[in-house]
Amino acid sequence: MTYQKITIPLDHGNRNMKTAEEVFTSGLVESDLKPVLGEYLQYNGKYYSLTGERIPYMRDKTLDDRFFILTLFGIGKELEKRTQPQKDTIYQVELPVGLPPKHYGALYEKFGQYFVRPGVQRFTFNKREYLVQITKAAVFPQDYAAAMTIYPQIAAYNRVVTVDIGGFTLDYLLLREGRPDLSVCDSLEKGVITLYNRIISRVSSDFDMLLEDTDIDTIILGKNSDYSDSVIRLVKQMTKQYGKEKLSALKKQ
Repeated sequence: MTYQKITIPLDHGNRNMKTAEEVFTSGLVESDLKPVLGEYLQYNGKYYSLTGERIPYMRDKTLDDRFFILTLFGIGKELEKRTQPQKDTIYQVELPVGLPPKHYGALYEKFGQYFVRPGVQRFTFNKREYLVQITKAAVFPQDYAAAMTIYPQIAAYNRVVTVDIGGFTLDYLLLREGRPDLSVCDSLEKGVITLYNRIISRVSSDFDMLLEDTDIDTIILGKNSDYSDSVIRLVKQMTKQYGKEKLSALKKQ
């Protein structure tokens, strides 16, 4: 048996899971039977498939195993891209993860422990078996971690407010000369899911049409679509208004 150390950062969003190379919806289905189509993960006698229907908002993602299974999906996707099939190899994974600054103090210890489980986790992803031992989960405040990618620019200013607009929450954190001030931070339930729900409701009412999140993504990103000009115009107007509302809300904090 050989051991290979590897670092795999993961972002456990309310809307999407993100790795360095992959983005997928934070949703899954469990089955006792092997799926006929698509990629799947087999773990502890169960089969799991990803779905476009996201998990309802969870402030504390450690309450059940769904985000752990999604983590195994993320690890499997990264190992599939970054390694060659090797028998009898245990991947010792260090897992950098994040929490909103507002929840960091209350949840960081519990969140880190959630991933570090005894022994080796054996699972199959896309017909390839993996042996994985999560040796450490390093938990960081999300806004601050992103800010560190441009630290020299930020440190030059006395005060900088970082903003992270996620699926369900909008998080902000004040940095003073590059150092986080956790007394000036919050997690507001004003993420893009609230915008998408508003758009879905309005389009259904005005046009008798049911949009999905991916449809809204397509319109906002300006990709080719067969939606009418009226629908596209409404979605873009509501998105622009959402941005103005969030900026106004931040100014009041």
